[in-house]
Amino acid sequence: MDADATLRMLWLASPTLPVGGFSYSEGLEAAVDAGCVRDEAQALDWLRGQLQLTLARSELPALLRAHAAWRALDVDGLRQVNDWVLATRESAELRQQSLQMGRSLLAWLHGLQPRHPALPLAAQLPPAVCWTPAFALAAHALELDAAQAAQALAFSWLDNQVQAALRCVPLGQSAGQRLLAALTPELPAALRQAQVLAGDIDRWQSYSPRLAILSSRHETQYSRLFRS
Repeated sequence: MDADATLRMLWLASPTLPVGGFSYSEGLEAAVDAGCVRDEAQALDWLRGQLQLTLARSELPALLRAHAAWRALDVDGLRQVNDWVLATRESAELRQQSLQMGRSLLAWLHGLQPRHPALPLAAQLPPAVCWTPAFALAAHALELDAAQAAQALAFSWLDNQVQAALRCVPLGQSAGQRLLAALTPELPAALRQAQVLAGDIDRWQSYSPRLAILSSRHETQYSRLFRS
């Protein structure tokens, strides 16, 4: 990978990307409130489960498939991915998160590359482009290939989730670094699994019932720091 591509990956994975990702815990705050995550060890188990059960089997394959569709200007393929992702958001707040972050990323991309030829296709994906296909479009616009896009999304997700754990468990900075040290080496295996699944949407899986239940409870949780 050349240095320019590496820098573009870092840019796309940066927590400063103006999409509001810092305001979502993706169910972790509800898990803390329910007593499922109380310390560093349980936070590690929670994040590892998310990585293996949702990211590797659904988000990353969807990203890879969407990246290929944006490159080919394949509206039907994009609509299939977008519909699948939205259908598998199992609570209102997870669906809202995906749509809000997708809209914000598209707004950022319109400001950055308003004439990119793939941008007009976004209007053909009702109700809106959600986060995963939007991230694939941004990676394509930054001239990152599918593997680079998946690496950027995977690390962006992990970094965001560790930051959420620091605030809501709560954990110290050193604990956060230990979580990153434990889970970053597991990302390549998740990426390889996603590459195997990407070509066959019937093999994608989004089955995390405890997350769905906790996310639904979070919508009426009395005290919250995060929007999910």
